[in-house]
Amino acid sequence: MDGISFTVRTGEVFGLLGPNGAGKTTTVGAMTTRVRPTSGSASIDGVDVVRDPVRARKLLAVVPQRNNLDRSLSIRNNLIFHAAYHGMAARERAARADELLDQFGLLERAGSKPEFFSGGQAQRIMIARALMHAPKVLFLDEPTTGLDPAARLFVWDRLRELRDRGVTLFLTTHDMDEAASLADRVGIMDHGKLLTLDSPEAL
Repeated sequence: MDGISFTVRTGEVFGLLGPNGAGKTTTVGAMTTRVRPTSGSASIDGVDVVRDPVRARKLLAVVPQRNNLDRSLSIRNNLIFHAAYHGMAARERAARADELLDQFGLLERAGSKPEFFSGGQAQRIMIARALMHAPKVLFLDEPTTGLDPAARLFVWDRLRELRDRGVTLFLTTHDMDEAASLADRVGIMDHGKLLTLDSPEAL
């Protein structure tokens, strides 16, 4: 990942744009403690992700490319289990889960299991789950890949709402329209290198 050096501002929507295999997912993995970098450094809100990964994970959340919801649990319990993992008080978990499911239009189906949801609905569940512990930075790895146009627009609207509430968003995408529609700044990446970084308009 030679040549990558950038800072994401608080409350910004930052897009990392590039073709499949450009190194976007690896970059996110290094920034979110899932991949140990071979060189360089990364920090979240001043916390070094290599030196203090436990503290860093409390500040961030990740929505992965692939559905990794627990199929044996209801969608509400998927959210509650995530909150328990992050140390949220038991009395707050259920109320927070229902609040988020309501925001994402899924409260009426809170007791259903993930296998009964479409790809777009599953993506909404994963975003809601990631928000349970109120992270400062939300990483989304190609958040609308494979979604139909209506589901894609729904996810875009929810991300704009999060931005308006001050959540810092870092998203990877190979979709130029997505980057232009959502991001304040876009970094273009290929072969593990950051080639350029500017506003969508300037690019």
